[in-house]
Amino acid sequence: MPHILIAGKLHPSGLALLDQTPGITYDHVEEISETSYQPFLEQADAMVIRTQPMGAASVAKGARLQIVSRHGVGYDAVDVAALNARGIPLCIVGDVNSVSVAEHAMMQILACAKHLIRSDAAVRTGPWGWRNRLEQCEVSGKSLLIIGYGRIGRHLARMASGFGMKIMAYDPYLLTHGWPDGPAAAVADLATGLAAADFVSVHIPKADGPLIAAAELASMKRGAIIVNTARGGIVDEAALADALRSGHIAAAALDVFDAEPPSTDHPLLAFDQVILTPHTAGLTREAAERMAIASVQNVLDHFAGRLDPALIVNKDAIQ
Repeated sequence: MPHILIAGKLHPSGLALLDQTPGITYDHVEEISETSYQPFLEQADAMVIRTQPMGAASVAKGARLQIVSRHGVGYDAVDVAALNARGIPLCIVGDVNSVSVAEHAMMQILACAKHLIRSDAAVRTGPWGWRNRLEQCEVSGKSLLIIGYGRIGRHLARMASGFGMKIMAYDPYLLTHGWPDGPAAAVADLATGLAAADFVSVHIPKADGPLIAAAELASMKRGAIIVNTARGGIVDEAALADALRSGHIAAAALDVFDAEPPSTDHPLLAFDQVILTPHTAGLTREAAERMAIASVQNVLDHFAGRLDPALIVNKDAIQ
């Protein structure tokens, strides 16, 4: 009888799926620290984990662990090497939140273009005359560079094209493996795309260092706008603050941060032309329910011998 550990708050539909499955027992720890779930690891045959870290020490405590299922698609906080050493598969959910993230990115683009925070403040606290500064701009006819043209990027391209934007995309993988149909024109290199873009939206996995640092920001048009719903650290936050301070970058929006939550003295908190959200791009009511069900279903499918190999991120390392 498999016993499952759920680390983090889970949509009731995910718990209902477990309750309806014969022969399954589980512990549910809603607190989001790594230490909160560690005492339960010894009894766990499987784990569903949200955003908490899972380091090598936690993996070692799970002597019975057969599978770890991430409630989402990112796994930066999981020690994959420790799972590999034990032959434990790490799986993610499929395409359950790409529309949510794309909608969030589109919202960020519009909020930055319209200087939503300043507009709101002009009504609440004044001055009403701020409106005459004409800081707001239209997105129609402007160039949008999408960095990373996977599911989220393609949904965003479809949405942005509906606003009359000119869409470009940079994705080195797709450049060599076949460019998909859609409204985005491929750009051969990042520098070319950045120099041509009025707006930039980031949808690419995190690498070892920032993809967009001081030099890349400097290469962008004066008055450009950048938004990031991918991973913290892809855009150098200190360099972005400098570019905002100088006026080279007109506005920005971040849903993700290098350290989450950001410190109370984070430099980007000082700017009213910056839209900040607490890593919620994929956390709509609808997506949260889909992620909960999918992450639990992955565990059930594993024990039933029918887990989709495409959802196992370390399948090559554990074969």
